[in-house]
Amino acid sequence: MISIVIPVYNEKESLEVLLAEIDAVGQQANLALEVLFVDDGSTDGSWQGIRELAQRDQRVRGIRFRRNFGKAAALSAGFRHARGALVFTLDGDLQDDPQAIPLFLVAMEKGLDVVSGWKRIRHDPWHKVFPSRVFNFLVSWLTGVWLHDHNCGMKCYRAEIFREIRLYGELHRFIPVLAAARGYKVGEIEINHRPRRFGHSKYGVRRFVKGFLDLLTVKFLTGFGQRPQHLLGTIGLISFALGALGMVFLGITWLINFSQPGTYPPLHERPLLTYSVAALLLGAQMMSIGFLAELITAYQGQDEHSYSIAEQIGCIETKPK
Repeated sequence: MISIVIPVYNEKESLEVLLAEIDAVGQQANLALEVLFVDDGSTDGSWQGIRELAQRDQRVRGIRFRRNFGKAAALSAGFRHARGALVFTLDGDLQDDPQAIPLFLVAMEKGLDVVSGWKRIRHDPWHKVFPSRVFNFLVSWLTGVWLHDHNCGMKCYRAEIFREIRLYGELHRFIPVLAAARGYKVGEIEINHRPRRFGHSKYGVRRFVKGFLDLLTVKFLTGFGQRPQHLLGTIGLISFALGALGMVFLGITWLINFSQPGTYPPLHERPLLTYSVAALLLGAQMMSIGFLAELITAYQGQDEHSYSIAEQIGCIETKPK
């Protein structure tokens, strides 16, 4: 079975059309589908539309949030309730074309675990397209997962990925990056992007600010999530070493000044003293924070594996007594 998870936020007019398109693709390709709509606190009657669709079609299921929790939360709920071995995500605004679903399946059959859509030609305003391209380049460059369109809402995943990845905040756009960090194979295909027919975009400039901050978070999680002291401790050691060198230099000049008065200004008049003390304190704080982060990681990660298993033969996991 294939599960299609569709987060919905004030997309009432699009739901019936979208389901009809998905149904047509399913019949053409002879696919066993389930469609899971997640209403993320809509106020336009979207939930009533989902309820009516579910009454007419047994393949349709729905989840309604009490308020708007964000797209990552909606996807997490959908992934948790999806029953298919493959999970698709589509936006509910009709800009993603369900006709691409068979193309995703072909790519998955080639051994990929995540297939992301690439909207080569976008029907969006320039003030959304240009920042998005810059953002996609930054994500690819910093993470090493080279995709043209990390923000694309149309993707396909193997269901087991979501047993190892936890989404929160706005990390949904980084699922391919998080999956690649666990060893899953990631690829992309070009898809047809259509103009919006109903409503308006729910995202503004703040999306890119939050996206950049989330990118830094993902870079830290994928690079140092299991060893935070490697990053924090390195910064602390460098800062502490610079502060110590500054203090040693000041100590030498003080000794010279003691034997030859007037050679150097008094210590309390030298900015280097302030900078050196600040560097020592910063270094000590960063290393202390690193130790605390290691303690938290060791405690919270007791039931979380730092590896990902692809296959097993004759192995039964046993828990230590």
